[in-house]
Amino acid sequence: MLSLSSHVLDTTTGKPAAQMALTLTCPNGDVARAETDSDGRCKQWGDISLTPGIYQLRFDTGAYLTQHHGKGLYPFVDIHFEMEASGGHYHIPLLISPYGFSSYRGS
Repeated sequence: MLSLSSHVLDTTTGKPAAQMALTLTCPNGDVARAETDSDGRCKQWGDISLTPGIYQLRFDTGAYLTQHHGKGLYPFVDIHFEMEASGGHYHIPLLISPYGFSSYRGS
């Protein structure tokens, strides 16, 4: 069974990025909209069924960066990743600052 979670950390403040909007686009075109919680985490994707394939997770970084830092270079960050049938749990974190970001497969 496949599952997906995400976590957004603001590396400038050293704190979680709460209430950041996320959009998950599935291989079949289904879209789920979500938001990070007070700890910067998201694991609720509505009624989306996760199946093997290539996904896009869009982080609405622009609104967050403007609100918390006055400005930022990235209006959004798109992370594309492939979920394999035997992949189990996928954790896609984002480390963000006004002028940089990184991601990796977490646990």
